[in-house]
Amino acid sequence: MNTSSPMGSASLTDRIAVLVKALRADVPECLAAGAIDMSTGMLLAVETVDNHPQEVLDLLAAATLDLFQGRNVVMIEDIWKERRGVQQESHYFQEILVNSDNLTHLFVRTESRDDVVIVVVCRKAVNVGMLFAQTRRVLKDIGTL
Repeated sequence: MNTSSPMGSASLTDRIAVLVKALRADVPECLAAGAIDMSTGMLLAVETVDNHPQEVLDLLAAATLDLFQGRNVVMIEDIWKERRGVQQESHYFQEILVNSDNLTHLFVRTESRDDVVIVVVCRKAVNVGMLFAQTRRVLKDIGTL
């Protein structure tokens, strides 16, 4: 566990807000960033260039929960872990990239808390390598949630 986090004694809510703001500012072509609580399916924080109706943001959070912990996804994870002899309870899927007609969405389970997934939404023109590199850098720089 990284105890040298620049956010040291800040609350979880404050640390997540700083993380989301940094992702929005530092990831190339980023239009929005957010964090979702995988235990509740609730949106914890969001930074976006546009105003979106709350129901759209809530649906994004619910879809993220399904994407990482839906019944079929959990079954696939369990089968792969069994076949590979993995004994730990951690989740198998850590990052998921989704392309739509105009956007690229990167979903990343945070290393320090596997119950928090961040999402970064970029223009489709984004260099995917830079998207991954900058997202991982920000996650590492912000430190432990």
